[in-house]
Amino acid sequence: MQPRNMSMSGVVDLAAVKAAQEAKSKAEQSRAEAARQGGGGGAVTPASLVIDVDEAGFEQDVLQRSTEVPVVIDFWAEWCEPCKQLSPVLERLAVEYNGRFVLAKIDVDANQMLMQQFGVQGIPAVFAVVAGQALPLFQGAAAEAQIRGTLDQLVQVAEQRFGLTGLTVEGDAEPVGATEPEMPAGPYDALLEAAVQALDAGDFGGAVQAYKNVLADDPGNTEAKLGLAQAELLHRVQGLDPQQVRKDAAEKPGDVRAQIAGADLDLVGGHVEDAFGRLIDTVRRTAGDDRDAVRLRLLELFEVVGADDPRVVAARRALARALF
Repeated sequence: MQPRNMSMSGVVDLAAVKAAQEAKSKAEQSRAEAARQGGGGGAVTPASLVIDVDEAGFEQDVLQRSTEVPVVIDFWAEWCEPCKQLSPVLERLAVEYNGRFVLAKIDVDANQMLMQQFGVQGIPAVFAVVAGQALPLFQGAAAEAQIRGTLDQLVQVAEQRFGLTGLTVEGDAEPVGATEPEMPAGPYDALLEAAVQALDAGDFGGAVQAYKNVLADDPGNTEAKLGLAQAELLHRVQGLDPQQVRKDAAEKPGDVRAQIAGADLDLVGGHVEDAFGRLIDTVRRTAGDDRDAVRLRLLELFEVVGADDPRVVAARRALARALF
């Protein structure tokens, strides 16, 4: 997992959508042309809302399609365990949103060029293309409530800025917001939602406490464990001077606190291997309480990234060699 946009705050940055009105105009022209040629106005099947895309079909399946409907891109790989958790959620939501977006799945092993073009540094990674404009959404594991919030922002941007109202879907799929039986709320749903809202508002201390409240009653709650690790990381780096932290880490290789702060900053910036490598090197150079403090922080960062991430697996082996 790349710990980037972990709070899901601002993932759809309206100010970053360049030439929105021009793109909207092009989208409208494209739809009008399709209608004149008899290609518009038809309904699609729910199965066509989730598609596999490769480099050869990218222009037609993603770029051209994005003039009619937002296209959400799921970069994944067969060996990626977090991908296997995220992809089914995205596929289910694509059907549930009933044509408000199309999900394009891209296997990074078979489509390295697309991965490079989007600047993907770790998977799972999720982007969107709207009227030909690329938007980064999030990277790594995320709670379903956070994903829904991101998708809601996306479809709102697509409609308001680009005039994309989605596709008509055949069958019995119901649009988002349609009346449907409500599942009973879980015992910690309110607390978890409060934590997500605190993250979005930049109240990392409040998010930490909300997640701790869940774990006090349910120590095995996976979502709360992941959220707590992320919130604590964001809380630690809040208010730091990145330039000074990096300067201290470079000039004081033996300073445990400087190296720990540098690793936190590395991880928030998406430099996962740098963060792990920095702390493993520090473990080799230290002993006693200092070594234990570094080891514990490294284990916390493993929680943020995810136990199944290949970089965590490799770092665990390197840590074992450093310790023994």
